[in-house]
Amino acid sequence: MNILLTGATGFLGRNLLTRLIASGHNVNILVRTISPLNIIESSLDKVKVHVIEDTRFEDMFLNYRIDTIIHCATNYGRGELNLCDLLDANLIMPLRLLQEGSKAGVRSFINTDTILDKYVNEYALSKSQFQEWLKTYSKKMLCVNMVLEHFYGPYGNQKNFVSYVVNQLLNKVDHLNLTMGEQKRDFIYIDDVVSAFLLILDKCLMLKSGYLNYEIGTGISISIRDFVDLVKQLTGNTSTNLNYGVIPYRENEVMLTDLNIDAISALGWNPNYKLKEGLTRMIEQERESQEI
Repeated sequence: MNILLTGATGFLGRNLLTRLIASGHNVNILVRTISPLNIIESSLDKVKVHVIEDTRFEDMFLNYRIDTIIHCATNYGRGELNLCDLLDANLIMPLRLLQEGSKAGVRSFINTDTILDKYVNEYALSKSQFQEWLKTYSKKMLCVNMVLEHFYGPYGNQKNFVSYVVNQLLNKVDHLNLTMGEQKRDFIYIDDVVSAFLLILDKCLMLKSGYLNYEIGTGISISIRDFVDLVKQLTGNTSTNLNYGVIPYRENEVMLTDLNIDAISALGWNPNYKLKEGLTRMIEQERESQEI
């Protein structure tokens, strides 16, 4: 298929990009002028790059006959929040893709969503708002919403919780300040997330329109406290003090994410990596990269 991928320089996007190319798809990527293309340098000669600031979406869709849009780009609102930038990435830009894509006959739109409740923060609210727009366009094209739990793997963004914890413990920092860690989360390895996207991409060929929602995780939750303890054990760290309870819970913190993977499992998908196996693979590769 002719695929348009956003967020190709992000953690999920670049892993998905590699697999899409290997699967023989014609991939177009939509990036910003500030996107760090060096991260995907080995793939650049195999894709067509479109820069948002220089691209008319309507021309792009017509000239490259896009079949499917996979929207992975996101703004988490970390650090000093710029609400306009967050809304542009999570709501306005994908809405423009929906609008112009539907006019040009794009067959399907696969969206990356979050399991977080919309009242947790501005990021979650913006993702929820786009989901509502996605539903409205489901009469014109197939709209698939992929609700992701906490995905992890090697070489992720260091602001990501799992990557941060793994690397801090590998580096044997003196201490880690944490919440009480009673929140329960479902952690899923990046390869399993990518395989779910590829399966859905194949299924898109069979449907013309409608709205589908798939929750992607392992189906098994673990407390943040038990998770961090496990990472410390797997890294062989015996020196870092884990200061649970120093950081307060954020306002409207979700203590348990209630994930249901029945819909995606009914299509024949199941995660291949258990938590300990996935973390071991990640830790080994992160350790190797630090030694280079």
